[in-house]
Amino acid sequence: MNTTHIIGVFDSKSDLLAGIESAKSKNITIDEIYTPYPVMEAIDAMGRKSRFTTAAFIYGFAAVVGVLSFLYYTSVIDWPINYGGKPTNAFPSFIIITLVLTILSITILSLFTFSVRAKIYPGKKYILPDERSTDDKFIILFDKKTAGAGFEAISAALKANGASEVYEKEV
Repeated sequence: MNTTHIIGVFDSKSDLLAGIESAKSKNITIDEIYTPYPVMEAIDAMGRKSRFTTAAFIYGFAAVVGVLSFLYYTSVIDWPINYGGKPTNAFPSFIIITLVLTILSITILSLFTFSVRAKIYPGKKYILPDERSTDDKFIILFDKKTAGAGFEAISAALKANGASEVYEKEV
């Protein structure tokens, strides 16, 4: 399914941020931003909050409960071994393996969550709207259907704030 995008090209970070603020002030919905290096102000300006840290916390909590339950079950309930008069439920001996398996679980599950959320899978062809975004240009991408304004309005708003080029492209 092809989608028509309006693409604004900026030469500097300050122009990009001015273009983002202009689009937000005119209630124009930004679909995506592409930059040659991370620009935290642009991420914050888009207003999208990530729930990734919450998911990682839930994965960690579930891993701790699961690992401790498994260790308790195997060493106390299923196969208790009495050696040297030591207690079967020696909690300090569980700490290191719980820590290591929790980190492993969070890492693997977070990677899986990120891959599903970003729709990254083997063999997927990546479509970059403008190849210059990996070199030295800053790109703002608008979906023509959901932007909330037409090409002329978006073009005028971006060019007034330093856009070097605004064009339409079907992806």
